[in-house]
Amino acid sequence: MTEPDTTTVELNGFSSRVWKKGSGPAIGFLAGFGGLPRWIPFLDALAKERTVIVPSLPGFPGGERGHTVLDTHLDWVLATKQLLSKAGLDGADLVGSTAGGSLAAEIAAIWPLSVRRLALIAPWGLFDEADPMTDPWAQRAPDMLALLCADPARWEALKAEPEGQNSPEWPIEQVRAAEAAARIFWPLGNTKLEKRLPLIEAPTLLLWGDQDRVAPRSYADKFAGAIAGRTEIRVIPGAGHLAELDKPDEVAAAILEWTH
Repeated sequence: MTEPDTTTVELNGFSSRVWKKGSGPAIGFLAGFGGLPRWIPFLDALAKERTVIVPSLPGFPGGERGHTVLDTHLDWVLATKQLLSKAGLDGADLVGSTAGGSLAAEIAAIWPLSVRRLALIAPWGLFDEADPMTDPWAQRAPDMLALLCADPARWEALKAEPEGQNSPEWPIEQVRAAEAAARIFWPLGNTKLEKRLPLIEAPTLLLWGDQDRVAPRSYADKFAGAIAGRTEIRVIPGAGHLAELDKPDEVAAAILEWTH
């Protein structure tokens, strides 16, 4: 894989990294739980047909300590909107995974003209007492691998420190990403998003790994039933919660077809 172009934008006094690669109409990606410390094959698959723009959420890899000044859910939503605008994604197609998927849905609901088409990979934000999400913050570190990916090696590869780096900042950055997600979603990922889903007018694709051990498959139906725009659910065989890591080509193909 060739490296993407990297720039930064300023957000509440902190910088956020913006990756860009490919050609064609712009498509944005808000990363899932843990963020993206490195470029991944899923993004390369999208970049074969589209200009892929990946802004880093505050506190996630590439987002410095920007999460420390975001105290409420409204703070997070407004910061995400500002980040997308500064990255050049107003009016573009938007993809979001898990934690990023919840924020992508918020943007599409509150600013309907800012998202053309939406694709959500096992998005967070809902809570069903009868079928609760698995709490990622309640897990022992060794158990997280199999929880997030059907193939734990995919998660290990994403989070492995680059050869020769040996920097104390690398593990700190990874822990910070989990802390940032907790500031948005703890406890149990419930942000009352269901109240705003009926405001989403953008055609919305919901992608779920058939081996997702975090977000129950029933949540896909809850999203689809509440969103005002046209929706479709696609289940990705052999994929876990972060389906874009387990099955990058399959997930990218589904998104490219939906946003064609």
